[in-house]
Amino acid sequence: MACNPFVCWACPPQETVTFIESCGKFSKVAYPGCNCIIPCCGQAAAGTLSLRVQQLDVRCESKTKDNVFVNVVVSVQYQVQKENLWDAQYKLTDSRQQISSYIFDVVRATVPKMNLDDVFLEKEQIASDIKEQLTKSMSEYGYLIIHALVNDIEPAHRVKEAMNEINAARRMRIAAIEKAEAEKVAIVKAAEAEAEAKFLQGQGIARQRGALVAGLRESVKDFTSNQADVSSKDVLELMLVTQYFDMLKDVGTSNRASTIFLPHSPAGMTDAASQIRNAFLQGSVGSEKIHAA
Repeated sequence: MACNPFVCWACPPQETVTFIESCGKFSKVAYPGCNCIIPCCGQAAAGTLSLRVQQLDVRCESKTKDNVFVNVVVSVQYQVQKENLWDAQYKLTDSRQQISSYIFDVVRATVPKMNLDDVFLEKEQIASDIKEQLTKSMSEYGYLIIHALVNDIEPAHRVKEAMNEINAARRMRIAAIEKAEAEKVAIVKAAEAEAEAKFLQGQGIARQRGALVAGLRESVKDFTSNQADVSSKDVLELMLVTQYFDMLKDVGTSNRASTIFLPHSPAGMTDAASQIRNAFLQGSVGSEKIHAA
């Protein structure tokens, strides 16, 4: 503002207004540009207001329903209404302090009704309540509330660590359950495979023995039909003894053979033939039962 003893000039910058008073009473609003003020008539500049969008950041501490103290950081964007410049200048002494008071009131009335997790989830609802309350309260003072944002919710450091530990423990428990389920499936499938393999192996052994018995039966039948003086028992014992010696040969030529002790007297041979014959007969009966099933 430039002046001389008779005339002064008020030149508010762009998007700023200056209030001119005459003898302490509001006279006019000086808009951006060159405005004449006559000091000798008692005129003087009483203050300025910015018409730009302004932002106020407020940090408010409050307690949640589950007794956790948190700091809620709220940012409010507001602007002076051009049609209510007089109200904005003369009705409030400190507009920023007034807005802060309303923010504190809304936060401390809303957050104590929520648990800590709900405060994070209902952040937009808290911001909406703040904007609604400020719009109702500040409109009569010539201020327009553009946005109200909850930028941050900060619980105590120890509470943050506890929340992270709870989340980590929950995820580890889920991972342990999934790992146990995978191991269970693997064990069950391995047991089923082993049972199926043993079943098929048993079927194979039974069929093998049945085939051997059938072959021996045919061999005995062919031999006795040509030799009338030889009984089928003698033929069977001869064939079993032959297979017994073949078995000894295979054991002796095997690379993994170990020392075994067998009775090798004539009486022992008779007993071995009897045992082999009984084993084949039992195998034949088992094979017939399997085929019948």
